[in-house]
Amino acid sequence: MGALLTPRGWWALIGSGLIAAVGVPLANLLPAPGSALHLPDYMVPLLGKYACFAILALSLDLVWGYAGILSLGHGAFFALGGYCMGMHLMRQIGPRGVYGHPVLPDFMVFLNWKELPWYWQGFDQFWFAALMAMLVPGALALAFGYFAFRSRVTGVYLSIITQALTFALLLAFFRNDMGFGGNNGLTDFKDILGFPVQARATRLGLFVASVAALGASFLICRLVVASKLGRVLLAIRDAESRVRFLGYSVTNAKLFAFVLSATMAGVAGALYVPQVGIINPSEFSPANSIEIAIWVAVGGRGTLIGAVAGAGLVNGAKSWLTGVAPELWLFALGALFVVVTLFLPRGIVGLAARWKAREP
Repeated sequence: MGALLTPRGWWALIGSGLIAAVGVPLANLLPAPGSALHLPDYMVPLLGKYACFAILALSLDLVWGYAGILSLGHGAFFALGGYCMGMHLMRQIGPRGVYGHPVLPDFMVFLNWKELPWYWQGFDQFWFAALMAMLVPGALALAFGYFAFRSRVTGVYLSIITQALTFALLLAFFRNDMGFGGNNGLTDFKDILGFPVQARATRLGLFVASVAALGASFLICRLVVASKLGRVLLAIRDAESRVRFLGYSVTNAKLFAFVLSATMAGVAGALYVPQVGIINPSEFSPANSIEIAIWVAVGGRGTLIGAVAGAGLVNGAKSWLTGVAPELWLFALGALFVVVTLFLPRGIVGLAARWKAREP
């Protein structure tokens, strides 16, 4: 196996992580409000959200950039992880049930449910919810990937099926009788691990946890792509039939990458929900999954660092443009995708590499 990171890469990773995890809290806490150095409170969860999106982009880059699997349903894994954490946060709100019955979330009381569904059991415990945020998306990816890869579904056909999967989940979670809040979803969260969700210290803690998870996700992906398995995935991306002919198990290699990717997306969703304060079926929207692919394409697929950069740049532009001219955002996003596809096939990272190669 090749080196996980060069010494320069390690310093860059550690340095950027420390700047984010230490610099942001200090900028929020120490300078006086109104100071040029002060980071407003609303920026902390926004930056935390960007970190979650970067993990999500990394998860897609692992399967698309290295294994050639263009999944247009990764938003489903993200949303499932978010719902698992949302279910835990709903169980922490407090007694809102009917006397003599288990404590019910408020929307179940409104719908006149008499008892807690079996699939809500255990979500009053944080460790269980955190575990489910990884296991549920991973189990769905395992089941879906097993049948898809075993049947040798590839290319655009696989992309369409993954998009159909997330659309089916969107329709299912919209139903009130599913027990997940229907169209309104899960919201009005109060506490996480005993700390008020809206408190400044809690938001800073969630931001630091998101940055730490991003660093861990990057290292896991780097470990995979720098290994023999990573070279097999690249070979599958470029010439799948030849890899089969050489005797490698293409199905197992793709399945491992797909399940790992879905698990990472679930972790991103679990960290995302307490920072934005809501999870609803719109997170399953196929348009969201397409947008994730645009992040990776803009940054540079097959580079890892490009996925992180693309997620940050595109979402930063989205936050700014939807504030000044919200009606233009979708046009700008479509134009960006066309420009990247036609003129920057390797994304921003590829463009930077070309400029560096031209230097004397």
